[in-house]
Amino acid sequence: MVLVSAVRDYVNRMLQDISGMKVLVLDSQTVSVVSVVYSQSELLKKEVFLVEMVDSISKSRESMSHLKAVCFLRPTSENVQHLRRQLASPRFGEYHLFFSNILKDTQIHVLADSDEQEIVQQVQEFYADFVATDPFHFTLNIPSNHMYMLPAVVDPPRLQQFCDRVVDGVTAVFLAMKRRPVIRYQRTSDIAKRIAQEASKLMYQQESGLFDFRRTEVSPLLLIIDRRDDPVTPLLNQWTYQAMVHELIGIEDNKVDLKGIDKLPKDQQEVVLSSEQDAFFKANMYENFGDIGMNIKRMVDEFQQLAKSNQNIQTIEDMAKFVDNYPEYRKMHGNVSKHVTLVTEMSKIVEERKLMVVSETEQELACNGGQVAAFEAVTNLLNNENVSDVDRLRLVMLYALRYEKESSVQLMQLFNKLAARSAKYKPGLVQFLLKQAGVDKRTGDLYGNRDFLNIARNMARGLKGVENVYTQHQPLLFQTMESIIKGRLRDMDYPFVGNHFQQGRPQEVVIFIVGGTTYEESRCVALQNASNVGVRFILGGSVILNSRRFFKDLEEAQRIARSSSAMV
Repeated sequence: MVLVSAVRDYVNRMLQDISGMKVLVLDSQTVSVVSVVYSQSELLKKEVFLVEMVDSISKSRESMSHLKAVCFLRPTSENVQHLRRQLASPRFGEYHLFFSNILKDTQIHVLADSDEQEIVQQVQEFYADFVATDPFHFTLNIPSNHMYMLPAVVDPPRLQQFCDRVVDGVTAVFLAMKRRPVIRYQRTSDIAKRIAQEASKLMYQQESGLFDFRRTEVSPLLLIIDRRDDPVTPLLNQWTYQAMVHELIGIEDNKVDLKGIDKLPKDQQEVVLSSEQDAFFKANMYENFGDIGMNIKRMVDEFQQLAKSNQNIQTIEDMAKFVDNYPEYRKMHGNVSKHVTLVTEMSKIVEERKLMVVSETEQELACNGGQVAAFEAVTNLLNNENVSDVDRLRLVMLYALRYEKESSVQLMQLFNKLAARSAKYKPGLVQFLLKQAGVDKRTGDLYGNRDFLNIARNMARGLKGVENVYTQHQPLLFQTMESIIKGRLRDMDYPFVGNHFQQGRPQEVVIFIVGGTTYEESRCVALQNASNVGVRFILGGSVILNSRRFFKDLEEAQRIARSSSAMV
């Protein structure tokens, strides 16, 4: 449990050594960091009776001197100012300050000067500056994620903020792991290069003492790549459990908002999907949709058996046994209804939007050649009244990415048809995607048709046939991991920062995707790690994408690019 357990350890250390009743003070980002690894009931066991946000603690004048404040915050100037105000007129009896990353000396001086009443008991750095959604997957939840698509001249201060946040997140991961990596980046991406250089400067120059850990035989690798090298993965409909829930309903910090579904009891309007807290989800998060239905039926049958035995209460002993088992019974009841609700809702969406038909064409576009058949299939789906606007858009985007150099006339026909059929379509969005992530901009062999080895692999797969037509696509990340394992990641495409190079195969690799990861890719990493090849991969990104978020970032970047070119 690499990342999750690292963050849990930090939270444990913050809470267990401070006795008595506590209030946990968080900010808008550390609340996500803590909530994905620690449940409310676990916090209660540590005597945390209140969770407050740092920007609101000063608004209340109510004194609570019987509580000790455990503050876990990002070391931003806003947070330091909030603390300054709080220390000037404290509400709580003691303050224990923990920061999720490196504090500047000036910030320490400001806090020391503000603590006139000497109520600050300790100040520490605990490097949990990332949201560990799964053991091998983290996100930074950066709100202005579209910034990575814009040239540096458009908005230098905001782009700098974006880069700083990524550097902070990535360095915290390595400080938590107690490692200093060699760093490589995707050559065709300016932002990947910039982030790699800034991270290297921090780890090897500005804070080299902090990163002076015991050397491993082969240094770990940090590889910074750009989402635009594989724009196909976030566009596809998904058919494995976790990825599918995120695509069709949405997951945020391991929570799913179900308020839009009619007649759901209040306690099920927001449910938690965490591999740490839910054994059924842990066992099934990477399974495909067909198998999930069968496995849920089995879970329902087991639950009904248990319910039946609970109805047969005849003696005092039976009653005592039932009371002892009741919490487990309640938990199982909640779990069964949660998964049944999710699968029922997703089945409804699949049927309404005819996703099985749509997805078959998507997978063909992503995995197989055959432009004439692809054009016909996409045209038919654009004409189909049951296909939603969002699915029409993704089909045209997938076709455009695949055949941008081969069929300009047909491409124009599809653009015109899309504009005519989809009222919400923003003109030029597909062209903007091609400008951002077209074949001339990409490094990797996205369709397996540049590199002889990939062509051979695709032919072999074509001859063998595929087990499941809906999950035949493999993210480009899979090839990248294979290249790292085999020592074939080309220096020309992924240069090293500084005068570093790698002798031998790294045992630990962190791959960070600027622009966001997908759950399909995190599944790919988890399965790769389970195959025990001697290399452990961790995946991180600026956000966790589904197609909705990918479109939103594209639209926002297109809007800013247009207005900035209009100003020039």
